Amino acid sequence: MSNAIKETHFQFPGQQGFYKGKVRDVYIFEKELVVVASDRISAFDVVLPRPIPYKGQVLNQIAAKFLEATSDIVPNWVTSTPDPNVTIGTKCEPFKVEMVIRGYMSGHAAREYKAGKRSICGVPMPENLRENDPFPEPIITPTTKADQGHDEDISREEILKQGIVSEQDYLQLEKYTRALYQRGQEMAEKMGLILVDTKYEFGKVGDQILLIDEIHTPDSSRYFYADGYEENQLKGLPQKQLSKEFVRQWLISNGFQGKDGQSVPEMTDEIVESISDRYIELFEKITGEKFQKANTTEIETRIEQAILAQLD
Repeated sequence: MSNAIKETHFQFPGQQGFYKGKVRDVYIFEKELVVVASDRISAFDVVLPRPIPYKGQVLNQIAAKFLEATSDIVPNWVTSTPDPNVTIGTKCEPFKVEMVIRGYMSGHAAREYKAGKRSICGVPMPENLRENDPFPEPIITPTTKADQGHDEDISREEILKQGIVSEQDYLQLEKYTRALYQRGQEMAEKMGLILVDTKYEFGKVGDQILLIDEIHTPDSSRYFYADGYEENQLKGLPQKQLSKEFVRQWLISNGFQGKDGQSVPEMTDEIVESISDRYIELFEKITGEKFQKANTTEIETRIEQAILAQLD
């Protein structure tokens, strides 16, 4: 099995700080961030014990492709991608909300619906929807951006009431979110996919709003195969997904949903390899490109040298 990056501990000239996210290691400089996409994998806001080979490369390269493809809609933070696992970009002040947009009644929305709720984040959901049915129009269901622990659903009204985001900025975030989702749907359709739901994160430099983090990856988005979607809905069958949902379902079937007292099931070599294979499949299906595995023999040295060369 190939080497995988669980975590990095570099020290770069001019580095002012370091932040370890769920799956990314962020090196902080005066005006820029160096983000290493590790091979850590999280589900239910828990980082699982074993990294997944090539997962970081998959996510970093998908995000780079879609950030470039949407830069006419909203400027983004990226200035360079010097390594398959690395993105360097503008340091900005992140908004404390994630903009989740849902075109279909799936995932978290479906779980809330099954529990009898008919609104999510203050947005009403129509009666008589089946799981994976489309909403009449996409709905925005923001969450708080937690530094630790779980992100929480929050309504637009509560965001404005608490002053988390100004009304002027929030309306712009909503506008960007809808335009990005529409572009993502159009690109997915060309690949025979349906972009079901996704999330966007934004930051600000001075008065300018930038799109940050990753977009339209299987970690931040849910895709269905378009072929067979209608038939599966008519028959009440599950949809074939391109997302991290298969990892969540594996955990759920083994008694883990991130709740207190639950233990992560054993991640065997076979499970790790199968998850890696699925991520590579996701890359190829989402981008339409053949995945080129990066050299992982001296993976940390490779990454460190690429970053140092860019910082010079």
